[in-house]
Amino acid sequence: MTAAAAQELDERCFLSAQSMHSLKVSEHFQVVKLLGEGSYGKVMLAVHRKRGTPMALKFFPRQSTSLTSFLREYNLSLSYCTHPSLTRALGIFFSTPTYYVFAQQAGLYGDLYSVIVSEVGVGEECVQRVMAQLSGAVTHLHSLGFVHRDIKPENIFLCDSACRWVKLGDFGLTRAIGSTVRAVWYESPFCTPEVEPAKKAEKEWERRQRDGNEEEMEDIWITVEPCIDSWALGVLVYCLLTSCFPWEESTLDDRGYRRYKEWFNREAEKEGKIRDGEWIDVEEIDSYTIMKTEQRDNPPPPQFDGLSALAMTLFKELLHPEPKRRGNPEEILSYLGGPWLMETEREEKRKAEEAEKEARKIREAGGVTEEIIREGRGER
Repeated sequence: MTAAAAQELDERCFLSAQSMHSLKVSEHFQVVKLLGEGSYGKVMLAVHRKRGTPMALKFFPRQSTSLTSFLREYNLSLSYCTHPSLTRALGIFFSTPTYYVFAQQAGLYGDLYSVIVSEVGVGEECVQRVMAQLSGAVTHLHSLGFVHRDIKPENIFLCDSACRWVKLGDFGLTRAIGSTVRAVWYESPFCTPEVEPAKKAEKEWERRQRDGNEEEMEDIWITVEPCIDSWALGVLVYCLLTSCFPWEESTLDDRGYRRYKEWFNREAEKEGKIRDGEWIDVEEIDSYTIMKTEQRDNPPPPQFDGLSALAMTLFKELLHPEPKRRGNPEEILSYLGGPWLMETEREEKRKAEEAEKEARKIREAGGVTEEIIREGRGER
């Protein structure tokens, strides 16, 4: 499936290259405003002059963008992003003297990063709503044989101001499952821990350069797997709930990540020990129940204060240091509905206690009423 998907995408790129033509942007589009820009180029909100359709035009500088990478992103977005929470290309692509350009659906309310920074509207209910959509979108992409590899707030676009509809976009780093790519370490919480060897290799190469050794750095290659996206989704959940990141980088050099990994290892050890005098297989253990009842024995790292046992169980699934044992994006759906924040958990408990008190009063009042009725009938 994955090899077939990659081959099919290559064929689409080859065919579209034959029909690519040059246009003058101002003759066909009325450019309204800049929506975003980055190392890839820029995105402009525009209106098609004949159809009156609003759309986003994504501009890739020809000087720094290969035609192959441009066509790959365009065709992938056009042909495979059929899920409602994936940004889809609109079938319009062309070149200008300085840019390659294609049109895509426009997110008129900005990206998720702007919401997180301003700390506006990212309540727990909103977080779960966003993650439910992204879980479906990423699972859909994986089912077609591709891994996004660049999930972050800046690449999630809003179709309304309340995050009721979001779309994952920017497929420039998307690759087929099973393909090999050069491991590139970068200082970010979204960078998976399995590329830490690339960081060590880079530091060693820099040391040798200072010592006058001019040999080239040897590349480290990794296989593209869905677990890359799982890690990013886990970091994103934390980011949405707290408006910050759990660590600066996913390596043992980072104090925050090191604390998390120590906590994680203690949790894993706890699940494998004897319980009630019997060995219990890890697969048979209800991780949430164990964490809920024994969280005092192994409190989460300080940066996770305020997050519920349910949220910590989800993090343990998505932020598993070992990529092969990392949970799938669709597992997020199993954690929806319950409290992800301690204050929400306490509020739900308070409401449940009040409801129980009210029910008890009704039951007691009902018992008194029945006794009065029996006495009125002369019954004893």
